[in-house]
Amino acid sequence: MTYTFLQHYWWFLVSLLGALLVFLMFVQGANSMLRSLGWTEEGRWLVINSTGRKWEFTFTTLVTFGGAFFASFPLFYSTSFGGAYWLWMIILFTFVLQAVSYEFQNKLGNFLGPRTFQFFLVLNGLVGPLLLGGAVATFFEGSNFIVEKSNIIDATAATPIISYWANASHGLDALLNPWVLVFGLAVVFLARTLGTLYVMNNVADEDIRSRGSVRLIGTAVPFVVLFVAYLVHLLLKDGYAYTADGTIVMEPHKYLTNLLTMWPVLILLLVGVVLVLFGIGKTIVSKDYVKGIWPAGIGTVLTVLALLLTAGWNMTAFYPSTADLQSSLTIENACSSYFTLNTMFYVSLLIPFVLAYIVYCWRKIDARKLTNDEIKTDHAY
Repeated sequence: MTYTFLQHYWWFLVSLLGALLVFLMFVQGANSMLRSLGWTEEGRWLVINSTGRKWEFTFTTLVTFGGAFFASFPLFYSTSFGGAYWLWMIILFTFVLQAVSYEFQNKLGNFLGPRTFQFFLVLNGLVGPLLLGGAVATFFEGSNFIVEKSNIIDATAATPIISYWANASHGLDALLNPWVLVFGLAVVFLARTLGTLYVMNNVADEDIRSRGSVRLIGTAVPFVVLFVAYLVHLLLKDGYAYTADGTIVMEPHKYLTNLLTMWPVLILLLVGVVLVLFGIGKTIVSKDYVKGIWPAGIGTVLTVLALLLTAGWNMTAFYPSTADLQSSLTIENACSSYFTLNTMFYVSLLIPFVLAYIVYCWRKIDARKLTNDEIKTDHAY
């Protein structure tokens, strides 16, 4: 296995984890619609218990995504997680609030009351997808950082820090870019759409299913408009490429070129988009169809995977710097050593077994549709 193969292999795995994370944010999406899907107290209880049985999958995938980035592309980890720490701290804080809210909202001695913790769930459902979507958008739009590898060996340097943020906002400046907000909002409405589809499939309650069909239109339309707008912008904009000697250059229509050059990735993107639209459309037009989460979910994974592969493969800088073009990160200059990537390759062969275990647990958890009677007799949040 060559060093180049391992770099591309690990970017694929990191991209796959990111795609799975976006799909699993249906938990956040459903929570953000807690009061519109669950109109009554019993309805809200059903929604919370439906998502409460899956929130660990989302949180674990988020941690695994960060861990995989740290192991395979440590310079990105230190630059983004270390420099844009306000962005990531807010994301992690809302996810911690989510975990606490599930466990403590109905505990004895909860002096804040259940509604306070339900507000925290809604907050995580809105802020989490928005900021995570914004973080992904910076792979195409760029971030304000500077990399100086010479600092690590320069005895005269004030601090041996390889990379640092070029301003005091530490990541929040990304939200000043309107296209970052467009993509972030697209992820918010995607999460709300997937959350609605999941609850409609998971909960056996006619009121929630009928309300979900109406709410689905209100979430899917903004998502499609925002996503199409950003996709057109992405295909027409100049991209960040690098030459054989590692020099970063601006290339017109770079991401469109990537898709046309890597035609299997283009097919992946198109199939993903069609599956998402099919899952949404059939659920809206058919009153009896409640399995839209599966085509839409698979389509989400394929679409996000294709976008992330477009950001990192084909001599593309996956984390561009708007402060210093030559500081932009690529899968070549930001990756771990050959020994590390090669050793982790063999460890990664265990991933199919882990995925099989997750699928098994998921099927056992969802063996029966959720009802009011079940959560009264079984574990309830």
